[in-house]
Amino acid sequence: MQILVVNPNTTQTMTATIAAAAKGVAAASTEIVAVTSPMGPASIEGYYDEALAVPGLLIEIARGEKAGAQAAVIACFDDTGLDAARALAGIPVLGICEAALATTAFVARRFAVVTTMERSRLPVEALVERYGMKDRCNVRAADIPVLSLEDPASNARERLRAEIAAALAQDRAEAIVLGCAGMADLAAELTHEFGCPVVDGVSAAVKQAEALIALNLSTAKRGAYARPVDKTYTGLLSAFAPQELLGNG
Repeated sequence: MQILVVNPNTTQTMTATIAAAAKGVAAASTEIVAVTSPMGPASIEGYYDEALAVPGLLIEIARGEKAGAQAAVIACFDDTGLDAARALAGIPVLGICEAALATTAFVARRFAVVTTMERSRLPVEALVERYGMKDRCNVRAADIPVLSLEDPASNARERLRAEIAAALAQDRAEAIVLGCAGMADLAAELTHEFGCPVVDGVSAAVKQAEALIALNLSTAKRGAYARPVDKTYTGLLSAFAPQELLGNG
């Protein structure tokens, strides 16, 4: 089976981190195709970045499906463009926040998400509520810019560890969810260090994508995720008319 993993920001080194995490848990028979968005922000930190990351994400979802992907993973913890991608694609599309929360719920009654910036914490809190986990999950921000996770000279990883320790002590968390795709390479190390489950959403989404493919399940097209209506899009968005993007216009 083939799973498309899309980094909806434009930082290719982050895509490499994401790809390594995805390949590390994928079955031997699973091909991971990891791609970087062709347009948009270098990192996604808040609503503005999220909105402007969606067009490039949709391009890669459409391109990947045409190339043979059987499922797609959106590797941003904001679940950037998830609803739009599910409406566009004929294959199942998973967001790493939803996948991580669902996975963690199997192994812990109470847990905490530790994300990057305060401006990112608020959208994640909204997702926690949307996915029905508000009573089980607290969301914390370590106050670290996303790209600082790649800078060995920064203290980003130390601040992340401090926030995890606070979540375990103050929130009575039994498990931790890493609230950024750029943290994907840290899950195993932090699980060992803190002695509790630490869940990376990229890995969780890949395993759930494999399950959906094996079960021959895809997104329902009878309601909210019905195929977009063909119509004219103008200006810079003319190429995003459904009949253009899907290649059947």
